[in-house]
Amino acid sequence: MSFSFIFQGQDFPAVDNSTDEGLLAIGGDLSTERLLRAYSLGIFPWYSEDDPIMWWSPNPRMVIKPNDFSPSKSLRKLLRDGNYQVKIDCNFEEVINACASNIRKEQDGTWITDELKAAVIRLHQLGFAHSFEIYIDNELVGGLYGLSLGKVFFGESMFHKVSNASKLAFYELTEFLKQRDFELIDAQQETAHLKSLGAYPVDRSYFLSLLKEYISAPTFRGNWGYGGGAAYEALSFEAF
Repeated sequence: MSFSFIFQGQDFPAVDNSTDEGLLAIGGDLSTERLLRAYSLGIFPWYSEDDPIMWWSPNPRMVIKPNDFSPSKSLRKLLRDGNYQVKIDCNFEEVINACASNIRKEQDGTWITDELKAAVIRLHQLGFAHSFEIYIDNELVGGLYGLSLGKVFFGESMFHKVSNASKLAFYELTEFLKQRDFELIDAQQETAHLKSLGAYPVDRSYFLSLLKEYISAPTFRGNWGYGGGAAYEALSFEAF
């Protein structure tokens, strides 16, 4: 298979047309409508600053169900000690900036380009994208962000400034999702860190069947912060 070029107003090709590496299409834009359409189809953007927009749907797909997460012994100790504070959707922009600055050893630069960052911040302002933040002594030391549609949370990136802070954020995410009957966390691509959190690969066709079922539920849209006013809202992805 080979990737396709897409233009303004043109829909995505079927995900089965992606390359062996998972590249499906190049081009298009990062409008809210296109991004929501992409995630509803199991597609996500991933590209570098000097590249065109690239859209991916890898096979296999890394996933984890909220109930499957089991804290490690070291993480359970941190939870017992309780020497941290968790906040949700309190400082989304600082979280995404920290994730963009968290360049991994195997990468030359960040995939969270300024263009993508602005698009995801728009999704946050519209109540679709969310951050889980860990603070120690009022300092942001770790966190993650992602996108929520239906009963699925699409994890995008995480960071830590102190050991295990991103794992604390992931734990708080799973607890939040369990309390609200979420069914699935999309972890996208396999990494050692995600495997250590309990994520596992599944065939893309199976992932897409789960996605189709779970995003048909109303979306918990709005600010997820404690005391926030999030509400369930039915969305029609056919409109995109």
